[in-house]
Amino acid sequence: MVTTKKIVKKTAKLAKKAAKPAKKTATAKTQKITKDMTLGEVAAKYPGAIMVLFKYGLHCIGCHVATYETVEQGAMAHGLSDKEITQMVEEMNKSI
Repeated sequence: MVTTKKIVKKTAKLAKKAAKPAKKTATAKTQKITKDMTLGEVAAKYPGAIMVLFKYGLHCIGCHVATYETVEQGAMAHGLSDKEITQMVEEMNKSI
């Protein structure tokens, strides 16, 4: 026989399980840095990529422009070609 006490316990257990944060999935691992992300977003989400940005001459992580300027815009402003930008993004993704 099911009692009210058992129902309350089971409901509490289910609620506790639902409140737990989701486990990291494969989609979290497949997230990549793109040239359309802002420099600030890259620095905040993927600190390991900062050294790659420095290697390519983008020392503007602390600059106020980094909050709205994309990786591509920043790289172009520093004279990088499309090929160099693609290579830099690939290196950043390998570094994370």
